[in-house]
Amino acid sequence: MGIRALAVGLGFSITGLGAAHAAPCRLDQVQLRNDLTEVSFNIELADSQPERSRGLMFREHLPRNSGMLFVFERPQRVAFWMKNTLIPLDMIFIDKTGTITLVHEGAIPGNETPIPGGDSVFAVLEINTGLARRYGISKGTVLRHKVFSKGPAIWPC
Repeated sequence: MGIRALAVGLGFSITGLGAAHAAPCRLDQVQLRNDLTEVSFNIELADSQPERSRGLMFREHLPRNSGMLFVFERPQRVAFWMKNTLIPLDMIFIDKTGTITLVHEGAIPGNETPIPGGDSVFAVLEINTGLARRYGISKGTVLRHKVFSKGPAIWPC
């Protein structure tokens, strides 16, 4: 099975570079790209303090092509933990330009050890564990979403 067929079967969109430029930005989707691939995830947006505090806690399942994008009012030092989180996650820390600064793979459900993201985190994308590695999502990968278009976005809407 080719990678495109595998991606479609998993519910992801993986395209050649440049194809996603034509797609409109949506509040419920984030696009990621690097030199190897482009991939998109359906997301829930957590952009208020109560939404960020609850996050993905108490959920037993996260659809494979889904995630949650936590957005802060300004870039800041953040640390996440997995208290009351039942599913293993990859945490992707992002700066104001939409560039990934750190990927923490395989956060352990229920673990209360803080996972620091750095000093200038503007957003954090949480996805099912293993997907960052599978799709080559790493430091330097850029994201496209409306929240990054309010500043010096690398890949604006």
